[in-house]
Amino acid sequence: MSASDNKSAVGSGKRGWFTRFLDTVEFLGNLLPHPVTLFACFALAVVLGSGIAAYFDVSAIDPRPEGTAGRAADGVIRVVNLVSVDGLQRIVSNLVTNFTSFPPLGVVLVALLGVSIAEHSGLISAAMRGLVMGASKRMVTVTIVFAGIISNTASELGYVVLIPMAAVIFHSLGRHPLAGLAAAFAGVSGGYSANLFIGTVDPLLAGFTQSAANLIDPNYTVGPEANWFFMIVSTFFIAGLGAFVTEKIVEPKLGKYDVSEAAIDLGKPELEKLSTEEKRGLKAAGLAFLALGILLAISVVPEWGPLRHPETGLVAGSPFLKGIVVFIFITFAIPGYIYGRCVGTMKTDRDVINAMAKSISSMGLYIVLVFFAAQFVAFFGWSNLGSILAVNGATLLQDIGLTGPGLFFFFIGMCALVNLSLGSASAQWAIFAPIFVPMLMIVGYSPEVIQAAYRIGDSVTNLITPMMSYFGLILAVASRYKKDLGIGTLIATMLPYTLVFFVGWTLLFYVWVFVLQLPVGPGSPTYYQFAG
Repeated sequence: MSASDNKSAVGSGKRGWFTRFLDTVEFLGNLLPHPVTLFACFALAVVLGSGIAAYFDVSAIDPRPEGTAGRAADGVIRVVNLVSVDGLQRIVSNLVTNFTSFPPLGVVLVALLGVSIAEHSGLISAAMRGLVMGASKRMVTVTIVFAGIISNTASELGYVVLIPMAAVIFHSLGRHPLAGLAAAFAGVSGGYSANLFIGTVDPLLAGFTQSAANLIDPNYTVGPEANWFFMIVSTFFIAGLGAFVTEKIVEPKLGKYDVSEAAIDLGKPELEKLSTEEKRGLKAAGLAFLALGILLAISVVPEWGPLRHPETGLVAGSPFLKGIVVFIFITFAIPGYIYGRCVGTMKTDRDVINAMAKSISSMGLYIVLVFFAAQFVAFFGWSNLGSILAVNGATLLQDIGLTGPGLFFFFIGMCALVNLSLGSASAQWAIFAPIFVPMLMIVGYSPEVIQAAYRIGDSVTNLITPMMSYFGLILAVASRYKKDLGIGTLIATMLPYTLVFFVGWTLLFYVWVFVLQLPVGPGSPTYYQFAG
């Protein structure tokens, strides 16, 4: 970064210090191996660590009641040595099943199949364009942030489509294009854990959470809907905060845009309006979505609903919640196909199949990552290192008196800090979940609440870390409008969003969960108590 870039980015000593800190984070993050290599190393470290810990007879008192599944007769948790004949046999015998039975694998792929139809038919892109371009000038900022949050149901679409489009929209309105870019970026990346819909990331994180919870309670299940209620309220909350920061902090600081700063000839800004076919397709897809919603409501809302729990008659533990991924698939696939038929992007069954195949083919890296992450999680559970670490960590929290809801402020802050160097939500949670989910369960909090807190920390610093996978793309788009723009300028522009989101979202979490005592999702408890 040049001296002029640094000067424009920071402007004061304090911000200069912060930029240098982020440069250090970027340097340290680049030293980390690829996440796949990281998990392979972690898995190997667990195996070797189990042998060392077993040699020194590391153990902990099991806090679970007598008779709990998996609890030893003497109530002591001992390390299981994987550097042994039995350990080697167990590893070799279960290497494949560790992978194929890993909870996030199947549910993510099934959900993706449905989302891919809606995405490749053009439905999601058209819906976002219609939402943003149809907004009044008064509502355009909050609409752009809101659309950015919603776009997360379709992976990279928000980064590739919405963020560049938001800059064009602001420019066409005579506003600073970088303010529009920042607003969209804030919604897409800073609001990553908020949404009205359950997307592919929800079953992914829930799978890691369930595997971690099973270290303490083998029968505990965590569904993709675990944080749905909190995600919905967070969507409107973050949209409002993002619009506030854009209009009251970022845009005034940027000032009036000087077109001479652009790196290219921007010409007259033009937006591609929805065609007649696209409008007709959106209307047909909307009617299909409404019909599916009505059918689903009939199956779940009445006491006699066929998708309620067959024994208790409740929604909790019902086939509806257990099969939520199926409904994600259906509610994206059917409207997506209908839209594609209307606009001509999906004329035959081959078009649908190609759309699904294209998305699955892009998941190669994810599947490789899951293979090694599954081994790490399995080895960690077999060795009992996770349980012992959780018990000792919970004991430490109790000894220092940090067991109240206030501990989540520290937990969210720690997740936000680590996210600066380890930008992948799934990779970070795969490492954190086996440690912190059991630990905080022992203290008394449910896995669903712990996961919701993690998602806040994982989202808010996406905006200021160069380790975020699309940071380079955002920088390239921004450079079109400001030719001398450097990484420091972009970070300084997004920093107010990170600070406001961190404080506001954390307070919302505290009020929602502990003051109003509302569940973070359907059937999601706030507290965890051992059975028995």
